[in-house]
Amino acid sequence: MTIYDISNKAGVSIATVSRVMNGSDKVRPATRKRVMDIIEQYDYTPNAFARGMGLQSLQTIGILCADSSDLFLAKAVFYIEQELQSNGYESLLCCTGYNLDIKKNYLNLIVSKKVDAIILVGSNFIGTSEEENQYIREASAQIPILLLNASFDHPNVYSIYCDDYTTMFDAAVSMLQAGIHDILYLYNSDSYSGTRKRNGFQAAMQAHKIMDFEKRIQFYEGSLEHMNEIADFVEQAAKEISFHGLIASEDALAIGGIKYAQRAGLSIPEDLSVIGYNNSMLTTCCTPELSSVDNCLKSQAHQLVQTLLGVLSGESMPTKSIFSGRLITRGTTQF
Repeated sequence: MTIYDISNKAGVSIATVSRVMNGSDKVRPATRKRVMDIIEQYDYTPNAFARGMGLQSLQTIGILCADSSDLFLAKAVFYIEQELQSNGYESLLCCTGYNLDIKKNYLNLIVSKKVDAIILVGSNFIGTSEEENQYIREASAQIPILLLNASFDHPNVYSIYCDDYTTMFDAAVSMLQAGIHDILYLYNSDSYSGTRKRNGFQAAMQAHKIMDFEKRIQFYEGSLEHMNEIADFVEQAAKEISFHGLIASEDALAIGGIKYAQRAGLSIPEDLSVIGYNNSMLTTCCTPELSSVDNCLKSQAHQLVQTLLGVLSGESMPTKSIFSGRLITRGTTQF
């Protein structure tokens, strides 16, 4: 028996079941009785709504991220935990890595810990097939799932993310309008977010009728921690194709591009303009400082926790909250 079964048997929405379980006064008495009768009949006591059933909530939220050494993920977890703490919640953090089976095991483990909800940090939790995402569907039948930096349409799942497609499109257009058409695009992930960024770049190039851009889209398979190796990768690409602009899906990739330019004796931004993504601490750790896309991570984290609090209070909350990023210009661009 899941919250979906309760809603189906009672003929009401999941949000109404949630309101009943949380003691909300925004439910008609007859509807409340119908839902409670079914809950009592099937002895249904879900973790996420223990508070509304008169049980003791742990005031604890599960957080899963793939890699706590990743600058974006680490900062996201920090912001989320700060928001949770300020609202009286504690958290349990698991770093899952990127293997699907391990991610499933950790998600099931966190569900078993009787937490009130689970936050999945990073777009790598969303796969490209129905089968890859089944573990999220199963978990959401028991507990609210919130996604940061990804979108997934399913009941009891709430998505908070930046519109990476449009944001990357706009960043590419800013370089194109500056007269730089031969742009190298570096990326390192085919995740939901990574794919959206790459598609945004492609759309900008197509909109400006740049015909040979496909050969300048380069996938880097190595670690983002090894920036000299990223520089090697860019140097090898430069032997095969020419470019006077570089746009990267991550700031670390852009820093590798700057290292390549310094090796090659190129002047930035006169010979090579560079744009990164995430507006991380790395942007001010290089010379010149890196122009980068700010994806509103702190605002996303705030909205995620506000959505979470609303869900746990039985309110009807938006299933998607979408932010627009913006380019922060520094010394690696002239526009």
